[in-house]
Amino acid sequence: MSDHHEEPLISALLEEEDAPEIAPAPTGFLPIETNWFDRLFIALVIWIALSLFWFRFMEPMGLSIWISNAIAAALAFIIIKKG
Repeated sequence: MSDHHEEPLISALLEEEDAPEIAPAPTGFLPIETNWFDRLFIALVIWIALSLFWFRFMEPMGLSIWISNAIAAALAFIIIKKG
């Protein structure tokens, strides 16, 4: 059929000590692989959901929306930095 000369792959010729080490990717607490923009988007969606929840249930009890904003900002920082 074909007269191609089959050569072994270069990686097959490397011995274990010659093989480059692949560092494991840093993992966060989010169960999906994300970049910083994905984490920013997740943080903003959580911020909006928390604000809507706060307006509906907590603010009528007398709690200011600024408390919700402080909680959402702290969560956003944690998600973007460590997520």
